[in-house]
Amino acid sequence: MMESSPLARPGQRQGGAMAWALTLALVLGGGVYASGHGSPSQEQVDPAVRQVVESQLQAFAADDAGKAFALTDPALRTRFGGDAETFLATVRSQYPMVLRPASVLFLKPASDGTIALQKVRITDTEGSNWVLTYLLNRQQDHQWRIAGTIIEPEGAQVIA
Repeated sequence: MMESSPLARPGQRQGGAMAWALTLALVLGGGVYASGHGSPSQEQVDPAVRQVVESQLQAFAADDAGKAFALTDPALRTRFGGDAETFLATVRSQYPMVLRPASVLFLKPASDGTIALQKVRITDTEGSNWVLTYLLNRQQDHQWRIAGTIIEPEGAQVIA
């Protein structure tokens, strides 16, 4: 999960990883969805992309820090000091809506074969709707791992 520092000023960059993830999300997401010819369709995107995200959501619901953490890529694991419990504690405190959502709807994924985006619409236990955009990287062993997640209230607009 990606996070922003509570001490950062609005608009301040949160480091290379966050900027990279947002840039890729905009470029890959816009490019894959906007281009017509030769762009991957839902059927062409590796079903393992959804399975990884689904498995992490199930691990969160089961309070299985080890499994949820194992589904993240090495850079994200390093960011949390290699500690699964620290990762889960961060999710609990900053992203409680993903722990046990009342409903989950997987939207159309996009991928270029090495990077994938999986959007998920969830409703939390209080009835609020959220859109989660997962960024996944294909590892050298060909497994997909979660590099970060952008969480927005459904209907949020980005003003550029």
